[in-house]
Amino acid sequence: MLVAPFLLVAALTGLAYTFTPQLERIVYAHELTVPNPGGTALPLARQIAVARATHPGGALASVRPGTGDATTQVDFTSPQLDEEHLHTVYVNPYTGEVTGRLTTWWATTPLKTWFDDLHRNLHLGVLGRYYTEFAASWLWILTLGGVILWWRRRRGNRTARRLLTPDLAAKKGVRRTRGWHAATGLWLALGLLILSGTGLTWSRYAGANFTAALDTLNSHTPAVSTALTGTPTTATGGHHAGMTTPATSSSVDPAAVDAVLATARKAGITGPVQIGVPPDTATAWTVSQTRNLWPVGRDSIAVDPTTGTVVDRVNFADWPLLAKLTRWGINAHMGTLFGLVNQLLLAALAIGLICVIVWGYRMWWQRRPTRADRSAIVGAPPVGRGAWQQLPPWGIAAGVPAVVAIGWVLPLLGLPLLAFLLFDVVIGTVDDRRHRSRIPVSPAPAGS
Repeated sequence: MLVAPFLLVAALTGLAYTFTPQLERIVYAHELTVPNPGGTALPLARQIAVARATHPGGALASVRPGTGDATTQVDFTSPQLDEEHLHTVYVNPYTGEVTGRLTTWWATTPLKTWFDDLHRNLHLGVLGRYYTEFAASWLWILTLGGVILWWRRRRGNRTARRLLTPDLAAKKGVRRTRGWHAATGLWLALGLLILSGTGLTWSRYAGANFTAALDTLNSHTPAVSTALTGTPTTATGGHHAGMTTPATSSSVDPAAVDAVLATARKAGITGPVQIGVPPDTATAWTVSQTRNLWPVGRDSIAVDPTTGTVVDRVNFADWPLLAKLTRWGINAHMGTLFGLVNQLLLAALAIGLICVIVWGYRMWWQRRPTRADRSAIVGAPPVGRGAWQQLPPWGIAAGVPAVVAIGWVLPLLGLPLLAFLLFDVVIGTVDDRRHRSRIPVSPAPAGS
């Protein structure tokens, strides 16, 4: 009753976000695509020079060379922007024509950023992020709880047909609605669990705990060392969809970019890449694959521009398993892992979840008492206070610590659960006192 509205909003905003790649291609067709691709691309240094002419201020941060019908994207910093935002200049790689300039966030267009913010925080900043973490923290609980309830209800005749299809022979009312609610939920269960888990990985509090666990297990995303002095460097800055915070350079000669890219291609760094420009001459350039489509490409190298040698390399195949699973999960959650098929699956999950929520509230309404002597405006709650005391001792001994541990790792599950339990205790205490006050007191026997 309390979580479903948050899930409904997350499903609606997630559905809106699903097809932003297609919307981007329409809205920013002039900036992102080349009308007549073909021929030999101009040297990257020349493309950067053209981009610099239209953006004389700020430092060069990174470059994403255009291939096929894609434009080259050249990122510059600006004193008016924070480290997550850049001015991106789009250049036709074949003609050197500047096709546009946008203020981007983690290399994403304003349109995609708007829909991303809508889904993550409803454009409410830090405060809004609580809603998505709250929804993701409870989604897996409701999903598993629904599966267990439907499994128990079908005991004695658990065929695939009875579990996976609604009972169309049931009379109109709560039984038919329950059949649609439960059968659809069972079809969605695996996808909802994946969305819940992947969504929590970059949430504010649960995500921080997840990152700490990865660090403890030495399973964080590895980064190449860019030091040219023999001292290894530590990767810094945040990430979004695999994009690292770029360095900013005002002293490095961008003319070295073509040699750096050539070295990367010889080293087997294929496909779309992002070239990181170092902040000074004592730091190596980086070239990192940015392929989000399966099979994911995330190989990365550091290149010394003076010698043209690779000073460090990290292959995606060598990432720790948990880091790989995190990367795949994020890409699947954002609809990029399997392209259009991934987007359609996400849309089906969102629409299905919306239907399940609507059917859930409909059941609540249909179960309301309608008899004249006990009518109620809304559905009557089940009689279940104190049911946990009927559990076997071993279940309580194992369950209570487990719930406490999960609530500690997922604070926006633990704190609301604690608040609900306290509220339930208060309501129970008030009900008990009212019940005692209604019990008549028998008169004392005469002569006593």
